[in-house]
Parts: sequence; C-alpha cells; structure tokens
Amino acid sequence: MPDTKHPATEMPERTGPLWDLTKLGQSVWLDYIRRGILENGELETLISESAVRGVTSNPAIFEQAIAGSDDYDDGLVELAVEGAEPMEAYEKLAIVDIQNAADLFRGIYDESGGADGFVSLEVSPELAHDTGATIEEGRRLWREVHRPNVMIKVPGTDAGLPAIETLLAEGINVNITLLFSLSANERVM
Repeated sequence: MPDTKHPATEMPERTGPLWDLTKLGQSVWLDYIRRGILENGELETLISESAVRGVTSNPAIFEQAIAGSDDYDDGLVELAVEGAEPMEAYEKLAIVDIQNAADLFRGIYDESGGADGFVSLEVSPELAHDTGATIEEGRRLWREVHRPNVMIKVPGTDAGLPAIETLLAEGINVNITLLFSLSANERVM
C-alpha cells in the first residue's frame, strides 16, 4: 500500500535533550499531577512538546495539589455533601485525575505496544508492611481506574515483594517504589 501521509501533516522531528533521551529508550516521567494541568492543556503540551512519557503520583503529591489549588474545591464540597470520609474523598478525586491522565497518555501506550505511556497510583503507604492488604488494594485500584496504562505503585518492602509478584502474575502493571539502596533493588530483581 502506498504511503498516504501528506508531507504538510507529518510531525516535525522533535529535538532537545528530553527527545534525545526518548530516542535512546529512556522515558521521562512527570512526578507531579494536578487537575488544573489536565484541564488546561498543560499536560498535553508536556507530552507533545517536551517528551513526557508518563506520570507518577502518590498521596503527598495529591495532598499538595488539593491543598495548594482551588482545582478540587467543587469536588470536595460535593463529596462532603454526599458524606464521604476524607480518605474516600481523596481516592475519588485521585482516581478521576489518574483516569484522565491515563487517557492523555493512551496514544503513547498504544504506539509503544504497552511499553510506555503509563500513569501510576500508589497503594496506601500504611500498607507497606501488609502483603495481603497491599494485594487487595492493588487489585481494587486496578479495577477502579480501569485503564490498561495505569500502574499500581507498590513499595519494594519485604511485605511488598510477594504483593508485587502476585499483582504482576495477575496482569496488573506495577510501579515499584521505596527502592533506596542497591540491596533493595537486588531483592526486587
């Protein structure tokens, strides 16, 4: 079949240090998420112009986003009226943001054959030493977000290792966190 691309519609070659890293197979992830950058096009711009290939999140990042902006005020009021507990409200807001970010990265995920374009959401850090609870929360978050390009962030603690193995065996994408030493990395590997 002949090439049907029109030269005027082809994407220009991207250049710069982050694009160079991407060409070398290194993925640049944003360690930040906030509803405003999802709604105002900033994240889309970072993806298309700055080679951002994924996003990671954690409760501290969401705490800063929620407390440091008015992006979530209407949602918080609505959830308070519904009687949501604080942890439930946080999770509902976070899941919506993770879903929307995953949707923005879906093209990269598809183009890379599932090797890139992920967004991560962390299980509660309070579960870092509870294998069974980590597995259950990982499964639940995977179902709740319901996107193929979400990664469930699990700590690489002694209790986290069997949870990581179980979740991966079930086809759940895992982002391993709390790896602060060579020995921790070796245990995970």
